[in-house]
Order: sequence, then C-alpha cells, then structure tokens
Amino acid sequence: MTEIIGVRFRSGGKQYYFDPSGAEFQTGQGVIVDTSRGLEYGICVLKNTQVEDENVVQPLRPVVRLAGPEDEKIVERNQEREKRAFQICQEKIAAHGLEMKLVDCECSFEGNKILFFFTAEGRVDFRALVKDLAGTLHARIELRQIGVRDEAKMLGGLGICGRPFCCGSFLEEFQPVSIKMAKTQNLSLNPTKISGTCGRLMCCLKYEQEAYEDLVKHTPKVESFVETPDGVGTVSSVNLLRQQVQVRLDDAPETPQCYHNCEICVVRSGKGKRPEGYVPPSREELEKRRKIPEPTEAVESPTSTNSLAAALEAVFQGSPPPQYGEQGENSEGRSQNRRRRRGFPRPKQQSQEKPENGAKNNYRPQNRRRRRPPRGKENQGE
Repeated sequence: MTEIIGVRFRSGGKQYYFDPSGAEFQTGQGVIVDTSRGLEYGICVLKNTQVEDENVVQPLRPVVRLAGPEDEKIVERNQEREKRAFQICQEKIAAHGLEMKLVDCECSFEGNKILFFFTAEGRVDFRALVKDLAGTLHARIELRQIGVRDEAKMLGGLGICGRPFCCGSFLEEFQPVSIKMAKTQNLSLNPTKISGTCGRLMCCLKYEQEAYEDLVKHTPKVESFVETPDGVGTVSSVNLLRQQVQVRLDDAPETPQCYHNCEICVVRSGKGKRPEGYVPPSREELEKRRKIPEPTEAVESPTSTNSLAAALEAVFQGSPPPQYGEQGENSEGRSQNRRRRRGFPRPKQQSQEKPENGAKNNYRPQNRRRRRPPRGKENQGE
C-alpha cells in the first residue's frame, strides 16, 4: 500500500497523485508540489489515502510544503500577470497576421515560464511570435495548439441540458465517442441534436453505453421471429429500457401486442426466412410463458374520480352528465358566468342600501360600469 494525496492544478482539470511525505493534508488546502515543470501551486482534492501499489505510477513526486500567505500572494500576482500577457499576445498575433485564436494563458508558480493555448485550422509558423513575446515578457514562452474539445473545457459554459459542461466540471479526460453509440441508444442521428457546443459528439453518450449494450444482448432484434403466449409472430419494435417488445402475431398482424422479454422465445434473430419444417408449440405450452402480474390491493378512488367516471359514462351513453352541488348553486353560478361571457347584463341586486336624505350625494350603485363615449364624440365634446 502507498499513501498518496490528490492535487488538482486547474478547476475541472486532471487529478494527480503526490507523496505527502508523512504530513497530513485536508481537502481544499493549497499545497506547493514538485512537478516536471518545477514548483507548482495546486489544491488538495483528496486527503491522505492508502491505495494499491499497482494503481500508482512510481516514483511519486513529493509535496514540498503547505501553501502559506506568501504563496497566496504569489498566485494572485501571477494571475494578474496572466491577464496582461494574454492581452499582449493577442496584440502580437494581430501584428504578425497569424490565423490563430488565443484561448488561455498560464503562468508557472515561479514566474519564469508562460504557456499560451490556441486553436487554429492547420499548422501555424509562430517562431517569430515566440521571439517577440520572449523579448516583451522576459520569460520562457511556450505555445501549445489544442482542439475544440479542450477549448470548451477551458472556457466552460452551459450545455443543451442547462448544466455546466461535463468536461469543465468533473471529467478528467475525454472518452472516445462514436455515432454507433447513438444508434445503440435509439437516439436521433441528426448531428445538431447529438453534438455539444464544441461541435463534437456529446460526452454523455458514453455514460449509459455499457448498460445499453447489456440490454441489447437480452433483447431480440427487430424483424425477429419469436414465440409468445398468444402465438408466433414477428417483432415490430423494441423498448430497451423497459425490456418490452411489440410483436405482430400471425393470427392478428394489424394489432401488435406488447410482451416482456421473459415471455418470448426467439426462433430466428433478425431478418430472414423462417426455419424449414418449423412447427409451433401447442397453445398450452405457449401459455406457460405468460408473466402473471403480482396482485395489487384495490385502492378506493376519491370522490372526484368517481364523479368524473360517472360523467364520462353518461356522455358515452348519450344522457346529460349529472349535476353536483347544493340546490343547484353551482349550476346557477355557471349560468350567470355564461350570460356574462355572452354579453348579457348582470342581474340587478336587490340589496342596495341608499343613503339618507341628509347624507351627501356620494352614492353610486355597485357593479355599475362607466360607459366610454365613442371616439368621435370625445373630440367634439372637448
């Protein structure tokens, strides 16, 4: 067993193992580690853990120390330097007339090396650009060409599902994805629907591929000749997730029947001729394949469900649906609303209290709408 800690240098980047050298580290702490590029600052994402020797590439590089306040200041100063170097590099690219798109800039912890990431259609001769940047920034310059998937991982964003990019949040490395996975999962083969923001096939096609491959092994193909509890027939469609198939029976081909995978027996897989001399089993033997559903307790439906069922049954029989409510209150209210929608005036309310003779004449009857004069008469009155 080997004791290791996990360190990540970029958000959503790959996790690297280092030797803690006997010290204890917690998740979220900043550490200074020794790498092939010199000293680097990273975040501990996996505390001290014992792993098998074959799971670790030996020899492990050690952790130099726990990051302190001075190291944090150096990191902030390097971030400001990265912003300035990024802007200078963009100006130099435009000055040299190179067809390349600058994506990101990374400065080493010691500040003696600056790494630029860019995308381009083909090969770019940037030797003159490197010399110009080295004389301006006074550091070692390295330009690295990346693909569109790496560009999306660095820049980040939201996918068509509304969540942040998988490659920028938790994927450490890209998995190979092919159009065959979309066919296996019965997805649309339209490239615009199964492609991500980067223009390549979505990485999430790989997540459920193994489960679909296992389901395909236990599910008959379309146009297979099968035996069912109701007779023999041909498979017309397949539902992999529910493990159900629709079969066109020879006795009733116009109405496909749905069966579970355990209820059928495949005689011929895929398209082809039926076996010569095939004799279908007897009805009793086929009936034994039927899957008997587990008995469920009857649950009393609520009153609203009963009333809806009674209303639907009355409509189907041609009689008017039953009326519900106390003394026809609901029906009367519905009739009043219906009259209002049709434009009829509201019925007069008898319980209107008029003011006494000594009171001010501020009385206005309720539910009285003010009529607007026609447009032409408004102008004449003014």
